[in-house]
Amino acid sequence: MKTRFCGSILTPFLLDFPISRRYTLLMSLFELLLVAVGLSMDAFAVAICKGLSIQQEHQKRSASQSIYTGLWFGIFQGAMPLIGFYVGAKFSNLVGNFDHWIVFLLLALIGGKMIKESREADSCPNPSFAPLTMLPLAVATSIDALAVGVSFAFLNVNVYEAASIIAATTFLLSAIGVQVGCFFGTKFKSRAELAGGLVLIAIGTKILVEHLMG
Repeated sequence: MKTRFCGSILTPFLLDFPISRRYTLLMSLFELLLVAVGLSMDAFAVAICKGLSIQQEHQKRSASQSIYTGLWFGIFQGAMPLIGFYVGAKFSNLVGNFDHWIVFLLLALIGGKMIKESREADSCPNPSFAPLTMLPLAVATSIDALAVGVSFAFLNVNVYEAASIIAATTFLLSAIGVQVGCFFGTKFKSRAELAGGLVLIAIGTKILVEHLMG
């Protein structure tokens, strides 16, 4: 069986990852989609705030604002897992016996943070769409994707496919989030973060239980 990972720059790290471990932890396409949706909830929540600012300032709604927001968040959310994977791959051969726990802890911590944020008072960042405003927001909402990228180093996942799915999902949901904010305000902001956190914890738990029972 050939590894599904590609890219010559990562080959040395993947060859060092024991074959007996490389195929132990699996993530289906459906689970990957759930991870992508879960990760995109932070960006979705911020996009809702952007849409709310359009509503409050009585600006004219346009598709370009949604696409612009989606591109900022989607690009960063897609790039971060690649960076995280590259870092995680360097150490994957050192923690082969504990990889399932690492995946679980990363997803559980990220999910727990999102749930905690969903219970806090709603607050929206700077309503501006200027690049200097969008850049820190894009970085902040994609940090969780960096940690998930590290967990991908211990899973049988095509990291380029995964990053593409995460980027596309975040782009789509962020663009939708702007429109949701325009029409409904922050009504769905906390619920989105709560749902995203629960999804990530559930997937992490499933991976851990399957490994322990396998």
